[in-house]
Amino acid sequence: MEKFNQLKSILESVEKDAEKFYTGGNNAAGTRVRKALQEIKNLASDIRKEVTEIKNKEK
Repeated sequence: MEKFNQLKSILESVEKDAEKFYTGGNNAAGTRVRKALQEIKNLASDIRKEVTEIKNKEK
């Protein structure tokens, strides 16, 4: 559950940068959004593996 909470935290923290990029055209904010999305992608992959492991242990 810790990794899932990290994912939510990253998403919440990047929200303002996404707004700055899409509405204000701030390119630096766009770079931060891309970096955060890469972290989210990697974290989501880790969460998927963790869920699969837990699910398979129950069998």
